[in-house]
Order: sequence, then C-alpha cells, then structure tokens
Amino acid sequence: MKDIMPVNGQFEMMRLPYEALGDVISQQTLSFHHGKHLKAYVDNLNKMLPGSGMEGLSLAEVVRRSEGGIFNNAGQVLNHTMYFEQFSTSPRAMSDKFVALLERDFGGVEAFKKEFEQKGATLFGSGWVWLSVDKDAKLVITQQKNAENPVTMGFTPLLTFDVWEHAYYLDYQNRRADYLSALWQLVDWQVVEGRL
Repeated sequence: MKDIMPVNGQFEMMRLPYEALGDVISQQTLSFHHGKHLKAYVDNLNKMLPGSGMEGLSLAEVVRRSEGGIFNNAGQVLNHTMYFEQFSTSPRAMSDKFVALLERDFGGVEAFKKEFEQKGATLFGSGWVWLSVDKDAKLVITQQKNAENPVTMGFTPLLTFDVWEHAYYLDYQNRRADYLSALWQLVDWQVVEGRL
C-alpha cells in the first residue's frame, strides 16, 4: 500500500482521474461522494491535527495511532482514497499470479467475488468490505464498520468497496447487492496488485 504524506502539514484531496464511471457510478454520485464527503473528511482531519502530536505523520500512521475524531476522519480519508484510486474507465485485468493467489486462498476468482459481495451486502449499517493480506501473508476478506480499516489490524489492504449509503444510493437506491456486483467492471487490478 502506498502511504500518503502530508504536504506542508496538510493532507490534500486526491484528484479523480475520471468524471464518471459509465453506468456504474454516475457523475452526480461522484460529485457528492468525492467532492463533498471526502472533502469534509480531509478538511476535518487537517483542522484536528495541529497540537495532536501527529503532525507530519503519514496517513496510515495517523490511522494506527489515533482514536475518536482524528481516527474517524483519517480512516475515512484513507479508505476513500484507496476506493477511488482502484477504479478506472479502462481497467486492467488481474495477473496470472494474482489469480493463483485467489485460487489458493478462496478456491478461485468467482468464489472470491461471491464471498466479497456477500460480506459487503451483509455488513449491518455503514462501513467497508476489504481484501487484505494478513500477518501470515494470506489473502483475507474483512468487514469493517464506519471508518475502520485493516491497517489497524496490521494487515495490508488491497481492495475495498464502500458500503456507506452515500456511495450508491443516488444510483442504486437500496440495492446494495447490485451496486457491489457492478463495481467489478471498474476495478483496475494492476492498481490493486501494486498495493501488495
């Protein structure tokens, strides 16, 4: 996972390399999700850092060390940045090496996708579903509530789907499962694999 460092003591908003993601995520959803939700988390985090003792730390280190409001905002900046970075209007396929890892740990690509979608669909309330590498170098799927993420468990996060309603409600209303299934069309597997 590429860590994010503050610039002149401030974390910056990531820029989206796309304006919309076809029929999967609309421009309207992106304008709210990225332009308002993520922006609020970045702005709030930057306001909270001075005097916290965490100035100058990387984003992942802030997530590891913080709690309360700083953790909530830092976690959401990290989670959303990874979420938006992994999508593309012309996504690249996964490598044979990554397919082999999914076969080893889940029994195959389709079995992995099915379990990932099921964990995303059944997470109660707001949160995230993650594919990560655990401490034993095994691929694992976890459900994380609210701003939580696998970094706090010492895992290396590779892929995440946001299951907060603001991520999908304008496009899918209450059909979270349909949203999760559609996201596979956008995943740039080279980005995901680059986080190993």
